[in-house]
Amino acid sequence: MSPSFRDITVNGLWKNNPGLVQLLGLCPLLGTSNSTVNALGLAIATALVLICSNAAVSLIRNAVTNAVRLPAFVMIIAALTTCIELLMQAFTYELFQILGIFIPLITTNCVILGRAEAFAAKNSMLRASYDGLVMGVGFGLVLVIIGATRELLGTGMLFTNMHLLFGNVAEHWQVIVFEDYKGFLLAILPPGAFLVLGLLIALKNWIDQYYAEHIASKADAVVPAKSRRVRVTGVVD
Repeated sequence: MSPSFRDITVNGLWKNNPGLVQLLGLCPLLGTSNSTVNALGLAIATALVLICSNAAVSLIRNAVTNAVRLPAFVMIIAALTTCIELLMQAFTYELFQILGIFIPLITTNCVILGRAEAFAAKNSMLRASYDGLVMGVGFGLVLVIIGATRELLGTGMLFTNMHLLFGNVAEHWQVIVFEDYKGFLLAILPPGAFLVLGLLIALKNWIDQYYAEHIASKADAVVPAKSRRVRVTGVVD
């Protein structure tokens, strides 16, 4: 039985989030998340590859044998990654240079290959494409939150150099949150990425535990009617 679109959404954004639960794609997640623009650029590129690869894999799932299935999936992902790489070179060249090797490494991102094997190869193109979209958004949200947090703690500003992604219209999007901020170097160094990710995972686990305890307390408070006993005392004439 195919999963519902609601289940796909909940799994991608929360229950089975690639960054917070599966802990896949940690190399780009931690390596490029030192600013919002870097994180958002990689998040968009990854999401596009994920959506298109899921759709393509779903289309050929009945046409390839098990012997060539994984090589075929990798070839599809590599071709789509090359297309994204060429587009970034054409329209966002400076950002492409900053992200560097992490754009070609989308080909080996475990999130993309994992969804192709675990979901797209077993479901229709519509559901596979939607799964790619939701998983891409879930991964991208974690990436952007880490990038924004590290940028804020490290520089006291947000949305710096957004023109690298959106062009001249974004030249004045920079927001100075803390005036005369000295900066927190650890936040923009690689260890800062691990710390922020660890805090996000801890926050998600706390929310899940709190919600589970809340549901359990509500269930205990409701006493089924059939379990209630009525005691009658006195003499009835």
